[in-house]
Amino acid sequence: MALFSKDIETLEDLYLHTLQDIYYAEKQILKALPKMIEKASNQGLREGFEHHLEETRGHVERLEKVFGELGKDPKTETCPAIDGIIKEANEVAGDVADKDVLDAALAAAAQAVEHYEIARYGTLIAWSQEMNLNSCVSLLTQTLEEEKAADSKLTQIAESRLNKAA
Repeated sequence: MALFSKDIETLEDLYLHTLQDIYYAEKQILKALPKMIEKASNQGLREGFEHHLEETRGHVERLEKVFGELGKDPKTETCPAIDGIIKEANEVAGDVADKDVLDAALAAAAQAVEHYEIARYGTLIAWSQEMNLNSCVSLLTQTLEEEKAADSKLTQIAESRLNKAA
């Protein structure tokens, strides 16, 4: 289903599509993070990725609870945006030989992912509020706060260490 296709006629349809999109994205991130951990040479960056990998497992579980609140089975909808962000990260990381520059590239790629997630979760929260899905608001807000914290941590690591080393 393409965004704004004939299959999306109501806010509920759009909400479900976006939920399936971020569910797909979180599952792709679960696959990408171990590779990023392996490539990172900065200890703080590696630890940040490891911590966020654990958080991402929780994000998937919370999304599955949101599907349950809607009476729907968890289902993914391919997300070309996250696929593109991850593809770009892999291409850039594959081209960088200097470990310090690679760490800076990995942090930047991770922030692109975080910003996408922050946008999606913010939208889903607003729509949850509009549709009076209060239990979903709570679950999605918890994840949004973790995504914002991960982005903030990446900024701190990059600005205090990685960018200077690169």
